Amino acid sequence: MKVTLKIWRQENRQTKGKFVTYELDDVSKEMTFLEMLDYLNEKIIKEGGKPVAFDSDCREGICGSCGLYINGRPNGPQKGVTTCQLSMNAFKDGDKIIVEPWRSKAFPVIKDLVIDRTAFDELIQAGGYISVNTGAAPEANSIPVSKEKSDRAFDAGICIGCGSCVAACKNASAMLFVSAKISQLALLPQGQVEAKERVQHLVEKMDALGFGNCSNTGACEAECPKEITLVNIARMNREFYSSKVS
Repeated sequence: MKVTLKIWRQENRQTKGKFVTYELDDVSKEMTFLEMLDYLNEKIIKEGGKPVAFDSDCREGICGSCGLYINGRPNGPQKGVTTCQLSMNAFKDGDKIIVEPWRSKAFPVIKDLVIDRTAFDELIQAGGYISVNTGAAPEANSIPVSKEKSDRAFDAGICIGCGSCVAACKNASAMLFVSAKISQLALLPQGQVEAKERVQHLVEKMDALGFGNCSNTGACEAECPKEITLVNIARMNREFYSSKVS
């Protein structure tokens, strides 16, 4: 299969970037998208050029580091997959593929397709945890939790922090990410002790880091590779309002 790649190249944060076009022949449909980029880099290196910088780690859809805009969509055309899970089967022979890094004030470009996700780390440090001393691991049935709540907490907890929600939102909002972290803890008894402080600190930090407001279009949910739902944003809003009035 032959594909034409139009890839964003940028040396560092201070320099201007531009799109560079590459032609690839003999791309196997069995390759993942990142394997195709590896193949491209091998070709570039053999020709004496600088390889395209991009993030990757586990390549199993759980590390959240391989996020790219592919033809204008976070992680490409397939729903519910990370970039590293995207197969070249999603493309046709002769396709033109445009590859860019996330575009957000809070996610500055480091080089080429690599972005700085430090903002997400700072959000977690602001309140995405439980700090109270819970002692040794309790007996499993000593703290009753309903299956419904444990399932909802698990569904929120599978967020991998890739930033697809930020990339999908026209306002570069991080509310789906933040609300997933809040829901994960707010639904469980262990998270109740610091619930008020947690939601206030996270919302304040989110605003301070330059993320935009929720656009209410649902683009974040549509593009989330783990299919985290907008229900979490509604829960975060309720938690925030109740923390202010109580």
